[in-house]
Amino acid sequence: MKTPFQVQRIDHVVFRVADLTRSIDFYRNVLGCEVARQREHLGLVHLRAGASMIDLVSVDGTLGSRGGAAAGKDARNVDHLCLRIEPFNEHDLVAHLHRHGVVPAGAAGINFGAEGDGPSLYFADPDGNTIELKGPSVAA
Repeated sequence: MKTPFQVQRIDHVVFRVADLTRSIDFYRNVLGCEVARQREHLGLVHLRAGASMIDLVSVDGTLGSRGGAAAGKDARNVDHLCLRIEPFNEHDLVAHLHRHGVVPAGAAGINFGAEGDGPSLYFADPDGNTIELKGPSVAA
């Protein structure tokens, strides 16, 4: 049975975070996201990430408290968030991450994504959520 709609792209992802200020700083400074809206009564911040949004909710806020304990090494919110970036220069990316005290999980590798196989680099945000930065597809 055909669905009555077609998925176009990821609209937003929501992360529950232990320290909202620390996480806003991380997503601004490391990934270049900008705050689009803050909804303090919910403990919610919307960050613009290209054509998509990353929403952060404080685990002790109205929305975040519904999910129980904060994410950590043994209790994660999601597996990972992949952000398509360009250009993809591993040396520059690693240097940028290191300037912010972020250590990649390993060297960049070729992984499959929406546009096919392309380079990607993984690291963790302050709450242990895995972030993947993915470059353009490479010719087969």
